[in-house]
Amino acid sequence: MKPYKVIELHKSIYENNDAKAAELREELKQKHTLLVNMMSSPGSGKTSVLLRTIEKLGRNFKIGVMEADIASEVDAERITRSGARAIQLHTDGMCHLDAGMTRQGLEAIGTDQLDIVFLENIGNLVCPAEFDTGAAKNVMILSVPEGDDKALKYPLMFTVCDVLLINKMDVTEYFDFNLNKCIAAARQCNPNIMIIPVSAKTCEGMDIWYTWLAIQAEAYR
Repeated sequence: MKPYKVIELHKSIYENNDAKAAELREELKQKHTLLVNMMSSPGSGKTSVLLRTIEKLGRNFKIGVMEADIASEVDAERITRSGARAIQLHTDGMCHLDAGMTRQGLEAIGTDQLDIVFLENIGNLVCPAEFDTGAAKNVMILSVPEGDDKALKYPLMFTVCDVLLINKMDVTEYFDFNLNKCIAAARQCNPNIMIIPVSAKTCEGMDIWYTWLAIQAEAYR
């Protein structure tokens, strides 16, 4: 018998968070609010995709956005100008959001009469994928300049996501990016992931994204 205790901290942390996430997910379902967790590297175009989405679906759905950043309020200001309800979440250096943090954000933004709430997670391909936020759907954005091999380097992110938006397709001619290789690598991690090549700038492929999202939101009404 060992003279000391061995405590698996990660297991304990994850189990506790998973229970809180499941509880939050059920509460939001009862409130008819779809929570979508948006994850990506910094600069992939999360906010640009959200602005286009609000512009397209804002007439039919009431949308809120929780902008998570280590610092600054730039993104929340941009979202507010679009007409959507928005708040800024500062993580004080933490590289992810968990279910407890997400709940705090939801209480602050208020989910009353909101059909869709987007959680724009911290720009990071590692930590955000490890914590269940309580979202009904996880969406990842990968931009063309990042390369076509990200799924091989960060497999968990692709594994936990329902949808992969491959953004900035309008600049593929300027980068060494192979769309087929990117799709194959993503499907190797997650055979069920929905992959939509898009350009938030030109709106290429965005209609497919809008349709998917509208179907998810209607299911919650």
